[in-house]
Amino acid sequence: MARTPQDPKIRINEILDAADHLFFNTGYHATTISDIAKKMGVAQGMLYYYFKSKEDVLESLLDRHASSLILEIKNTICLNHSSSEKIALMITIPLHKAIYKDGLLLNMLYDSHNLHLKVKLFRQLELALSPWLLGIVEEGISNHDFCVTHPPTAVDYILVIMDFLCEALYQKTSADIFSFRLKMAEALIEKALGAQENTIHILL
Repeated sequence: MARTPQDPKIRINEILDAADHLFFNTGYHATTISDIAKKMGVAQGMLYYYFKSKEDVLESLLDRHASSLILEIKNTICLNHSSSEKIALMITIPLHKAIYKDGLLLNMLYDSHNLHLKVKLFRQLELALSPWLLGIVEEGISNHDFCVTHPPTAVDYILVIMDFLCEALYQKTSADIFSFRLKMAEALIEKALGAQENTIHILL
């Protein structure tokens, strides 16, 4: 009996769900398109109708995680938080996503074969987060929580610090050392924003 046609978005999400499970449990390199098809109980050719390769599946999976992250940040910063709390949340939420499934996403992104995807994804997040960060910084300035001469530069520094912390998570930095780096990151962000000490708290 022929399968009932499905909405392409539903089918794509089914493929990504299966890939996400296999990439975590079997490993990205050990997983094949055939494995994903078997996991779904469909013909391998069906996957190639939607994706040209396993890397294409990974790229779409990363895009889905990025969209989920951006939506979560958008919903969070709309809540009634102070400017300092919003800045901290803008960093905390991506770091929580970075340690998804014991760092699965970071392991795939930092793989030497996938570094171009890391650059693409980080650029995508930078373009999405920069305007929100800039708006929060300007809000903090108007509320006299921050004192910044050039807000865009402060935003750039915050993004660099976020990348530094993601790198530390990927390297499986010990809890003690990571805690030290986190405290230093908080202090550097406070300095960049001209904020009072101990007002930025990144929670992991």
